[in-house]
Amino acid sequence: MQNSLNLEGVEQQALKDYTEQAYLDYSMYVILDRALPQIGDGLKPVQRRIVYAMSELGLSATSKPKKSARTVGDVIGKFHPHGDSACYEAMVLMAQTFSFRYPLVIGQGNWGSTDDPKSFAAMRYTESRLAAYAKSLLQELGLGTVAWTPNFDGTLNEPVVLPARLPNLLLNGTTGIAVGMSTDVPPHNLNEVASALIHLIDNPKATVDNLMKHIKGPDFPTGGELVSSAADIKEIYTTGNGTLRLRASYKIEGGDIVITSLPHQISGTKIQEQIAAQMRAKKLPQVDDLRDESDHEDPTRLIISRKRGVNVEELMSHLFATTSLERTLRVNMNIIGLDGRPRLFGLVEILREWLKFRKDTVRNRLGHRLQIVRDRLHILDGLLVAYLSIDEVIAIIREKDAPKPALMKRFKLSDIQAEAILNLRLRNLAKLEEMKIRGEQDELNEEHEQLAKTLGSAARMKTLIKKEILEDAATYGDARRTLIVEREASRALDETQLVASEPVTVVLSQAGYARAAKGHEIDPLTLNYRSGDQYLAAAMGRSNQLAMFIDSTGRVYSVMAGTLPSARGQGEPLSSRFKPPDGAAFCGAMIGANEQKYLLASDAGYGFIATLSDLASRNKAGKLILRVSPGGKAVVPAPVPADAECLIAAVSSIGRLLLFEMDELPELAKGKGNKLINIPTRKYKGGEEKMVAAAIVPEDGSLQVYTDTRMMTIKWNDLDAYYGDRALRGNLLPKGWRNIARLIGID
Repeated sequence: MQNSLNLEGVEQQALKDYTEQAYLDYSMYVILDRALPQIGDGLKPVQRRIVYAMSELGLSATSKPKKSARTVGDVIGKFHPHGDSACYEAMVLMAQTFSFRYPLVIGQGNWGSTDDPKSFAAMRYTESRLAAYAKSLLQELGLGTVAWTPNFDGTLNEPVVLPARLPNLLLNGTTGIAVGMSTDVPPHNLNEVASALIHLIDNPKATVDNLMKHIKGPDFPTGGELVSSAADIKEIYTTGNGTLRLRASYKIEGGDIVITSLPHQISGTKIQEQIAAQMRAKKLPQVDDLRDESDHEDPTRLIISRKRGVNVEELMSHLFATTSLERTLRVNMNIIGLDGRPRLFGLVEILREWLKFRKDTVRNRLGHRLQIVRDRLHILDGLLVAYLSIDEVIAIIREKDAPKPALMKRFKLSDIQAEAILNLRLRNLAKLEEMKIRGEQDELNEEHEQLAKTLGSAARMKTLIKKEILEDAATYGDARRTLIVEREASRALDETQLVASEPVTVVLSQAGYARAAKGHEIDPLTLNYRSGDQYLAAAMGRSNQLAMFIDSTGRVYSVMAGTLPSARGQGEPLSSRFKPPDGAAFCGAMIGANEQKYLLASDAGYGFIATLSDLASRNKAGKLILRVSPGGKAVVPAPVPADAECLIAAVSSIGRLLLFEMDELPELAKGKGNKLINIPTRKYKGGEEKMVAAAIVPEDGSLQVYTDTRMMTIKWNDLDAYYGDRALRGNLLPKGWRNIARLIGID
């Protein structure tokens, strides 16, 4: 018999609909009950529960602190059924003076440091109590100001929101990541925010421009400088999102640069590591030494010793651009409004929404107090009746089995009044008590009148709110820590400025290994080469100039000469730094100032004069400069002396040498160039004829001709035998000197 599943009474739903609704429920829980703050008190649920639990434990700012584990136990046991470590971390954050602009918790023990905020001790070792500032969140809690809700198991009640007397959201800021949205609200200065609130109360139609006369910008606990432009800050306050640029502050002491404050959430250790890494890589020659002199009196004091003559502003601009001494901070003011919905707020909207919350809170507080006064006056009226007829009251109580109804009927009392009379002690029946009652009545009647007037007058309500804001600002406010200075964007120094300027000789081997020898006196032929490898080319320049290498396909590659390995070793393969085409080989090296010129040529006998500034390329794949015939290759480039009349020498593989005026060859940025020497297409016994070398010979100079084993010098007067027009065949060198390896022109 086949069994069938009975689905009677079971709700059926499409999987798509179920998962969609489940995810929406989860996302709304994360947004509303975990990640985003409520605009009223600016706290997330876990923070609110920690503050409330500590107040219930009696951990005020003047009390003796208790173990943090006790507080965390109460929080997770009564209000927040989540992990103890997450709860403790939230508590630690509220105690860190470098994390919260106005900390809510005072901690004793190790609560982390700016270098490592998560290095705090376990909660069994630390003690804590509420900070004085937390009173602004809690002091009106029991005065009927806010709504209450059952805790997770229904055994206790907890406040939905704390009755904050100040806009804590703006003062301490917050960060949070929810589902599909996040929040990043920067902290602000209490005095500035209070001043803006007063202005907004007096001028409800105030604009961002009006409020920014009071709130200059965010104020971070670690100080530093806010270097964003006023326009950028206004854009953030208008739209609710954007980015801020924060910088460290520094001063000059005895020639040294002293970092005195750092951007928010940046550690001194991280800065030291970043600067030290540049120094180790020899990319910061302007700095002699780096040390940390921070202590309790000076929490941030990093010393940067610079070399003599180094421009401080240029060096600091470079460090701002290349280290965390300058950082970009995201602002995204997603907040849960009074309607319980998250949305993006601008500065004006935040302050208006909070003032609405504050007005409701104050109105609830006054209404609550007014009801208490009315109830007490009602009882006092009944007590006064009793004192005026004390003998009759006593007689009714002694004689009647049910004195309460009798009292209510005889003196027209309410149930509450009659109950109060019956609860009187004999000691309170003295004549003096009547006078006390009348005095209390007078006081309460006056208070009742003031409360009623305030509740019935918008002007009085505004005055009261302003008065309380100013009182709290005077109690908890302090000076601005973050300076607002509009500065130009930081700019890293050119790489040539980051390498010491020393004379070097760049040496390239035939196998494509490169190195840089200090000085210009080095003889590259005497260096040690790998087995099977030998010298190919050399170029003299300085360590802070770009060394350029040309491969057989005519592509040019650039690297800072100072970063090449020392000539003590055998060099580094250029293929590890660059990505030349398959089968390409490196054919020559160049170095010099940007205006330095070189002769570039291919073995087909074509070439041109090029300027180094046109050749530079930091692309690993190089830059195609010289057009080379298929199967051909570039020859070793030759440097061109500045401001001198020169001859160009070109020699072919069969020993034909031609010299002609350099003016006959064009200057190009790239291309094939013009013909230097005539290379016929016919083949010889040794193979096809090619141009093997070219050189520049200054006027009255000489030409050194190298074979693989020998070298001869042709003096200026003897060069006439090989002189001619460009693109001629040239004349044969003497027998025994026709297998040429390279040419070098010398003064």
